[in-house]
Amino acid sequence: MLNLRTQMNKPQERGDLEAWMRICRRLRADVGDDVFSSWFGRLELDSLAEATASLSVPTKFLKSWIQSHYAEKLLLALAAEFPFVKGLSIAVRSSNRALSPVVIGRDAVEGPACAEGAQADAPLTTPEAAGASAKFLVQKPRESNLAGKPQSEAGEADIIAGSPLDGRLTFSNFSVGRSNQLAYAAAQRVAAAAPDEPLLYNPLYLHASVGLGKTHLLQAVARAARDARRRVIYLTAERFMYGFVSALKAQTAIAFKEKLRGIDILIIDDIQFLQGKSIQQEFCHTLNALIDGHRQIVIAADRPPGDLDTLDERVRSRLAGGLCVEIGGLDESLRVKILEGRVAAARLAHPNFDVPPAVTAYVASAIQTNGRDLDGAVNRLLAHASLNGAPLGIETAELAIRDLVRTHEPKRIKIEDIQKLVATHFNVSRADILSSRRTANVVRPRQIAMYLSKSLTLRSLPEIGRRFGGRDHTTVLHAVRKIDALAAKDGTLSEEIELLKRMLME
Repeated sequence: MLNLRTQMNKPQERGDLEAWMRICRRLRADVGDDVFSSWFGRLELDSLAEATASLSVPTKFLKSWIQSHYAEKLLLALAAEFPFVKGLSIAVRSSNRALSPVVIGRDAVEGPACAEGAQADAPLTTPEAAGASAKFLVQKPRESNLAGKPQSEAGEADIIAGSPLDGRLTFSNFSVGRSNQLAYAAAQRVAAAAPDEPLLYNPLYLHASVGLGKTHLLQAVARAARDARRRVIYLTAERFMYGFVSALKAQTAIAFKEKLRGIDILIIDDIQFLQGKSIQQEFCHTLNALIDGHRQIVIAADRPPGDLDTLDERVRSRLAGGLCVEIGGLDESLRVKILEGRVAAARLAHPNFDVPPAVTAYVASAIQTNGRDLDGAVNRLLAHASLNGAPLGIETAELAIRDLVRTHEPKRIKIEDIQKLVATHFNVSRADILSSRRTANVVRPRQIAMYLSKSLTLRSLPEIGRRFGGRDHTTVLHAVRKIDALAAKDGTLSEEIELLKRMLME
């Protein structure tokens, strides 16, 4: 549907309005309905003067995209109706222009008017009509669904539109230790920043293994920012993908884009799950628009930006350009602190629940994985205490948490670390290993590095090939088989490989 607004009643001005409608039909036929709705749906023609058509759009993103991709098509369509137009200018209009629209349905644009045949291609018949200063618009910008609401309500509306928040995940109940102190301080700084304060950490990128507090910090930022009456959206990568695909199907992609670009803070969790070329392109555009507009972005993932192999290189580069903070594993003192906090929270609902310090110390030493396992331990202790009615001791605790006690997880090894260690060990450079050189002193270390990458990481053969200078997966497979066969025959080589493995595992 097109919303046309005009304050003109003279016949020639109504003729100009019809000419603009013909331009819209011409553009729609040229680029298709979806592209027209996405990029031209909110384009306004402000004036025609001195051989220049002055147009406007509501956002810098739309202006940049139209100028980069559709300026020539737009100028040709304008010149077909207004021959004197030799150039065009696109501006970003103010969002507070109060204008009253006259709504004209799509049938009015594409139905009877299109049946006029040759009239649709006819230029203005008089110089006076052609030179008249036109003032009409296509599709008045939609008022934000937050307009007219207090900022606190606006923040709530945006949160509801995103993924739900857990009321327990706040800064006040986040346990701080050496491994997460920097991430906690950075998240607090972002949440407490004033709207006009320069953004020091943008984007703020937090990465860690599961259960170490990434989601807790992200939701704490979202809640604190909302309480400060800032417009914030918290999304998981899955919710972002679902929202974008749904908007495309419903032909509301432009509203989806502007929703994200009209906020103060965008928070996205588990970015490693972001899939799809078009979705990643839209995410990259959103990052650029928000960063250029001095809006805060907070991202969390399970690995650093450089290790997100499934993401486009431009997205990884943008994410790496901010503050990247790794949340490390929980040391024993921090695990004790987390357990004490969880027990205190459980005691609010179960006043008789008591965990002796010796039991807390035992659980903290036995469970060395993550915070979620510590939550599970408290739930099991609570169940045993409430169902059995007996005081908790070490033996009871041992029985309660035995399914949570795991062997120490092996160190997560990165392909870059393998390349650096192998290069140093064989006295070549990492650049040599990634290069196309085929001399013997480079080929063997490269094959060993590929072999170790396949043995010590969970990366697929194609992923490993990409990390070794963009090689094919068959090259990696050949290297793995080659080194495997040589190590079976050559004891020295086998010992050398085992040494490298031990060095990488330490």
